[in-house]
Amino acid sequence: MAQKRDYYEVLEVSPDASPEDIKRAYRRLARQHHPDVCPGDPAAEGRFKEIAEAYEVLSDPQKRYQYDQFGHLGEGAPGWGGFEGFGGFGDLFDAFFGARQAARTQVRQAGADLRYDLEISLEEAARGADRTIRVSRLVTCTACAGAGGKSGVRPLACPACQGTGQVRHTANSIFGMQFASVAPCGRCRGEGVVISDPCPTCHGRGTERRTEQVAVRIPAGADSGSRVRLAGKGDAGMRSGPAGDLYVLAHMRPHEIFERRGTEIICEAPLAFTTAALGGKITVPTLDGQAELRIPPGTQPGTTFRLKGKGLPDLHGAHRGDQHVVVRLQVPTQLNEKQRRLLEAFRQAGGDHVEDDKSLFDKVKDAFGKQ
Repeated sequence: MAQKRDYYEVLEVSPDASPEDIKRAYRRLARQHHPDVCPGDPAAEGRFKEIAEAYEVLSDPQKRYQYDQFGHLGEGAPGWGGFEGFGGFGDLFDAFFGARQAARTQVRQAGADLRYDLEISLEEAARGADRTIRVSRLVTCTACAGAGGKSGVRPLACPACQGTGQVRHTANSIFGMQFASVAPCGRCRGEGVVISDPCPTCHGRGTERRTEQVAVRIPAGADSGSRVRLAGKGDAGMRSGPAGDLYVLAHMRPHEIFERRGTEIICEAPLAFTTAALGGKITVPTLDGQAELRIPPGTQPGTTFRLKGKGLPDLHGAHRGDQHVVVRLQVPTQLNEKQRRLLEAFRQAGGDHVEDDKSLFDKVKDAFGKQ
């Protein structure tokens, strides 16, 4: 069996803490680790039980005195009593959670958040764009204004749970300890109210499904994974509760010319071998239209040129990336008679001579030497 931690350590107070300090510490920690706050987290549930047990002892003067004298060995002493498991001790629900649950019928449940996946183009990411999307969402029922009952009929507090939305069950263990558990009320499904005469439009739910057109602004610099939050455009809340939010998730559509890498874009441009040898100018596409690129004489295939500021902006607008143009040598497949004569003359003049690339030959020599 694991050794219990010191109760003062559990509540994060000193041994000379006053009852008020202990109560404040307990309430603070209970808020953080209550199962309602951390649903489905076994670690939080265990921590909550530990906090409740420590408070059960340190808040009782007699139990605290015995604990200060004998530690955990004094837990079997007369007057110690049994510890109620999580949710089973009165102070938690009466002093803290009780007030909240008693007013459950006045608490409006917020609606769910929604997600919409939107495909965008590279041009929209570069400049930003206004789009209109169609979203199916729950909206407040217009017939009953979200009340769930026919016009003028108000919901009644659930008689099974007295409007709290929860029922409490207490049981004794074989060791004489008392445990209590709290579960959603089966009759009102945890809402705390029942509808005696449901609205014929929404059947008592207070909401109805509708497809609406929603305007969304795609910011410049958006990329795959970028999210746009539209407050209040999610599902409507129960009983006229606040609506959730709509999150539009961007997905970049592949571009036929450009490849994106962050704020930088890359493209390839064909280059005639005469322009590569003699130099000149070529026209290349950019996101802003056509642009001229100067090619120096002797440019080799695969050379990359940079067009400053022709990339994409970042989401914060602090700077704009660059465009990288990779030139690919384009060899003509058909020559007319004049072109053929000129190329033959060029070859006879030594045009077939290739300058030695020492680094390349060294690599080939090393590769054969290792065989």
